[in-house]
Amino acid sequence: MPASSPFLQYITEEMHIRRYAKRTIETYLYWIKFFILFHKKQHPKDLSNEHVEQFLTYLTVTRHVAVQTQALALNALSFLYKEILKRPLALNLNFNQSTKARKLPVVLTQTEVKRLLATIDPQYLLLTQLLYGSGLRLMEAIRLRVNAIDFDYLSLMVWHGKGGKHRRVTLAPELIEPLRRQISLVDAFYQQDMQTDSFAGVWLPFSLARKYPAAPKELGWQYLFPSARLSIEPRTTFMRRHHIDESGLQKAVRTAAKKAAIAKNVTCHTLRHSFATHLLEAGMDIRTVQEQLGHSDVKTTQIYTHVLKQGGNAVKSPLSQLGL
Repeated sequence: MPASSPFLQYITEEMHIRRYAKRTIETYLYWIKFFILFHKKQHPKDLSNEHVEQFLTYLTVTRHVAVQTQALALNALSFLYKEILKRPLALNLNFNQSTKARKLPVVLTQTEVKRLLATIDPQYLLLTQLLYGSGLRLMEAIRLRVNAIDFDYLSLMVWHGKGGKHRRVTLAPELIEPLRRQISLVDAFYQQDMQTDSFAGVWLPFSLARKYPAAPKELGWQYLFPSARLSIEPRTTFMRRHHIDESGLQKAVRTAAKKAAIAKNVTCHTLRHSFATHLLEAGMDIRTVQEQLGHSDVKTTQIYTHVLKQGGNAVKSPLSQLGL
């Protein structure tokens, strides 16, 4: 089924109307399309709970997907049947649940972080420092707004993080001046935009835009890392200045890791993993780290204690007892 099929287009429209995030829409469409192709392009309205069970079992038995991946596929299909086809799936679906172990996260040493920061493209340095210094997810950093910075209490407010949760995270004092310079840059863009008749202000979530109609044209709500140019908002005629595209930062981190000769698979999320591990290594209690990361369950945070328990950080090797 092509990505431009009327059925998939309808799902896309419905998800946009319901204000789903762009990434969620893309992910759900991927799994819905996969499900349809798996069943030889039969329309989902002609398929049953058993067909969903077959697909989820296939993901586990043949594709060997992780638990989280299988759960994401199920979420997409649950949305499809409940919200689009108005025929919710049974609560007691019978399928092989994935038990594939979750991989331990890749973590950089503090020396490696220094080398990475020393080689990163200067235009992405501040963003990279925030990923590591505040433990932000990629899109949490990209979507920061000016009013998210609390200089008085050295913290950042993360609004609508993963799962729609809000949280306050630490801010390194070393970033105060770089952030003030960044806000000056944002202000320069802002003053320029306000002189543009067609400027509709920055995008805000629907509920906020309705509650605070003047907010889109206030400096505090502008993106902290704005795009270099104005553009038409997708699916509307509004002229706005969006945040920068995340792909530039992702590429910059990969390039810097290569230049720094770091022999690990380094991504933006690696810096978040390193933030959490280094906090625990410094003696921070796990509940505090959980709050900083925005994890709903402390079990998710405990994955970082497993990193610290590897090798010399936990069990002393018997080889060391030989006096070699």
